[in-house]
Amino acid sequence: MKKTVINCLLSAVLLYVIAWLLPGFSITNFFVAIVASLVLGLVNSFIKPIIQFLSLPLTIITLGLFSLVINALMLSLTSALVPGFYIASFLTAMIASIILSLLNILFIDAAA
Repeated sequence: MKKTVINCLLSAVLLYVIAWLLPGFSITNFFVAIVASLVLGLVNSFIKPIIQFLSLPLTIITLGLFSLVINALMLSLTSALVPGFYIASFLTAMIASIILSLLNILFIDAAA
């Protein structure tokens, strides 16, 4: 339980950092970042596996690069569900998902 709370808070901080770095990606306050990290976790747990399964042939054809598009779609879905969390375009979502993946590897996976 403690590890889950820490991961959620770290994800919220990472989302807040991305909002500071990337134009077109905005979060109104830290509470919205926490809610967005929770919703992103739920979307990644329940919806992403279904989308990955359905797009498996396309992912194989593109040698796994389509998974970047899936990550951007999950981030865009999260921004559509959480008020106060705004992503301007799909390109912004794609760049943000790449940055978020790299920061997750650096900080969250390293803390585990």
